[in-house]
Order: sequence, then structure tokens, then C-alpha cells
Amino acid sequence: MKETASSERYRQGMATRRAVLGDAHVDRAAAAATEFDRPFQELITEAAWGHVWSRPALSKRERSIVTIALLAALGQDDEVAMHVRATANTGASREDVCEALLHVAIYAGVPAANHAIKIAKQTFAQMDAEKAA
Repeated sequence: MKETASSERYRQGMATRRAVLGDAHVDRAAAAATEFDRPFQELITEAAWGHVWSRPALSKRERSIVTIALLAALGQDDEVAMHVRATANTGASREDVCEALLHVAIYAGVPAANHAIKIAKQTFAQMDAEKAA
């Protein structure tokens, strides 16, 4: 990822991405980027983080809850874990995540919610262990 991209939306996206996911995560993604996936990384930084996540109508907490529910409904396991971890930065509580996943159970299916709950529990346990260390 180019930290020096010229787009204001990219710069805002990078700031928001770092605020939500944390510098360590974004730095790892940047270090792993290749010529093949760099355009994708730039796209998500500008579009997802610079355009959608940076909009003022919803708080980062609210966007976090919506995102976790959508990812769980779609069965995007790695992304669920990443966004559950990001709750440490967004202000979404464990109760918020639980409520979101209850909605997933009703509107997207019990198996999707059940699997996402397993992922959330594992992620929260890892976060607790890291905090205790």
C-alpha cells in the first residue's frame, strides 16, 4: 500500500483504517502487499475506509456492529475475527457483538450465527490472553 497516495479519500481511509484495525494490522497488510494485490489494497483503503467508514452519519461503534453482522451472515470467518478484534478500537462492546449475532441468527440463519459466535468467543479469549500477558 502506498502511504503517499495522492487522493484525499485514500489519506482519510488510511487514517480511519488505522484507527479501527490498529497500526500493527495495517502495517502487516502493507508489508504483505505485492504488485498483484496492491491495487486491491488501495481500493479498499479508499472505498471501504475512506468513503464508507469515514462517513459521519454512523459512529465507528455502529459501523463495527453492522459490519460484524454482515460478515457473519456472509460466512466471512477471517473478516469476522478481524472486526471482532477491532472492537477494542471502535467502542463496540461484547454485548453489542452478541446482539448483532442474535440478529444474524434470525435474519441470516442459526448456523451462520452459531459459527460467528464461536469465532467471536475465540477472538475475545485471544484478546483477553494478550491483555493479561
